Amino acid sequence: MGYGQWMTFALLLVATLMMAELNNGYSLIRIYSRMVSCSFMVMITMSLTLFESVTVAVVMVAFIAFLLLIFRAYQNPGAVGWVFYAFVALGISSIVFSKSLLFVPVLWVIMAVNVLCFSPRTLIASLLGIITPYWFVAAWLIYQGNISYLGTHFLSALQFGTPFQFSILNIHQLLTFAFVLVLAVIGAVHFFLYSYQDRIRIRLMYETFVVLDACAVIFAILQPQYFDEMLGMSIVTTATLIGHFLALTHSRLSNITMFVLAGVTLALTIFNLWLD
Repeated sequence: MGYGQWMTFALLLVATLMMAELNNGYSLIRIYSRMVSCSFMVMITMSLTLFESVTVAVVMVAFIAFLLLIFRAYQNPGAVGWVFYAFVALGISSIVFSKSLLFVPVLWVIMAVNVLCFSPRTLIASLLGIITPYWFVAAWLIYQGNISYLGTHFLSALQFGTPFQFSILNIHQLLTFAFVLVLAVIGAVHFFLYSYQDRIRIRLMYETFVVLDACAVIFAILQPQYFDEMLGMSIVTTATLIGHFLALTHSRLSNITMFVLAGVTLALTIFNLWLD
């Protein structure tokens, strides 16, 4: 296990702890449950290809940090501080993965519709948050005499490859993606069927998870070359959805579904581990 893998492992451990804080801090499940963080940890273990990239781990940690911070601004159009720090996390993500910037318009809509904090002040705060990490990067690039890299970096966010190029993915990636998508659909359908039992704030937060999950899935389908980054983001939001389902359903059908999902997860983990 090389240095890069140890770094990835440490970042994913941090991501798991942050998912636990996301669950506990915002009471995502109306009963005491660790199912969100446990679901996240299980899916990360299942998706072993993610351990090969520090970039994916950084994107995941930054994405979770964004969610932790932006929800602090709920119903507060004057919460420029929380919005600023949330978009600083997004800016850090964009340094290692420039396509993160493409999510900014969607996040502005979420701020307006779900977090209810969008205003001219928070809009400016979000822009300043994204730019802030680049101030430090620019200083380093100036010192290195390579400031032109910034222009190339921002242009790369708008450059796309051939869509639907699934041939670049292996069977492990395809099966993992398909199963995470199934989990997301199960969790989303369950939430929308029983969302009336949750508070309005929780419903709006889960709608955010569904929208961001859908965006990550669509992006991965259109541009499979960014599969790992999108899978990492999808796992974050899917963990909240499937965790809600597993913790709050106790019917005969849901119990059978839980055992089936656990069996498939174990089989897929073994398949990815020993047959890669």
